Amino acid sequence: MYGVLRELGFSVETADVWDRWVVLGFIVAIAFVSDFVCRQLLLRVVKRIVARTKATWDDILFEDRVLRRLCHIVPPVLIYFLLPLAFPPESGMVAFVLKLLLIYVIAVVLRFVNAFLKALHDVADQKEELQGKPLKGLMQTGQVIAFFVCIILIISILIDKSPARLLAGLGASAAILMLVFKDSIMGLVSGIQLTANDMLHVGDWISMSKYGVNGRVTEVTLNTVKVRNWDNTIVTVPPYLLISDSFQNWRPMQDSGGRRVMRSVNIDMNSVRFCTPEMLDRFRKIRLLKDYIDETERLIAESNEQAGVENDPEPVNGLHQTNLGVFRAYLERYLRSLAGINQEMMLMVRQLQPTEKGLPVELYFFSKVTEGTVYEKVQADVFDHVLAVIPEFGLRVFQNPAGSDVRDLKGEI
Repeated sequence: MYGVLRELGFSVETADVWDRWVVLGFIVAIAFVSDFVCRQLLLRVVKRIVARTKATWDDILFEDRVLRRLCHIVPPVLIYFLLPLAFPPESGMVAFVLKLLLIYVIAVVLRFVNAFLKALHDVADQKEELQGKPLKGLMQTGQVIAFFVCIILIISILIDKSPARLLAGLGASAAILMLVFKDSIMGLVSGIQLTANDMLHVGDWISMSKYGVNGRVTEVTLNTVKVRNWDNTIVTVPPYLLISDSFQNWRPMQDSGGRRVMRSVNIDMNSVRFCTPEMLDRFRKIRLLKDYIDETERLIAESNEQAGVENDPEPVNGLHQTNLGVFRAYLERYLRSLAGINQEMMLMVRQLQPTEKGLPVELYFFSKVTEGTVYEKVQADVFDHVLAVIPEFGLRVFQNPAGSDVRDLKGEI
């Protein structure tokens, strides 16, 4: 090139200058052509190889976004190594340009690492055993680490210092860095603990009344856990709050196949009495109670005969059934007859401590259905039946008098 320029009549200095710029033009052209060729060859070859495999993870891991960013590393690397052919590396301007090229290479590598980590996240998210894990937080952690490594390398290039010495110098300002990035560091540690202890999955139903959280986890990132409440509001809390404070995770309940129902109805204690023979005959007509009434009467008769009070007209001197006891037996048998109740889990009907509002009779059982609306319908149907059947046993539900009760009482007077 220098000879051609001299033959064209250029001076020695001018020919030397133009020679260097023409060589630089060739270097830039070679760099961009190599980028184009690399993208065309690499993408086509990899696509053919990936298409022949039965696995799906390689389709994501070697997608165009990742490979294109990998190919973008080639041009600045070529220019960096070929630039001294055009200009002497001792020049201050060339040294500055070489630094810029190194910084650009680091930036391109960072973009490639981010795309690769995103592809790894997408691959892991398709694994059934990893679904619901807070993988996005781990991906963001890797991206943050890569970002800080690149920042340290760039600073070391600009100030002509070794990265190791730069890290040693940063030790003195570690307290400031920890203060600035406190939330990110705590989020990283909390995310690792949540993952290692299997405490939280995306899709879990969690509740934290202190922070107004009651809904499903939609996203777990490095700094936030996003929850969609049942009223469709979004609540975000830092991950470290799930470690430092207590939260309730309803996933084990959903996985167990039973959701607990623990509700009571208050009985007016003035309506509790011993059963008369007429009452027992009426109770025998109830299909669920016939065997229970007969068996209980037989046991009571044997006990009273042994005590010598089988013919005593005073009921307090022997054992007798009560309408409340028969009612509890009926409720237990009624619950066991329902298809929507999990019969393998605890089921009982018990009395609670009497209060000024009556005697609470509690039903404790588990519904097979855990989904919210159907679960509410199951327990509502059960207590609809309970409230309707109470008068059949000569019992009354206790409730505070309403205005209509007072008005009816005045009318009777």
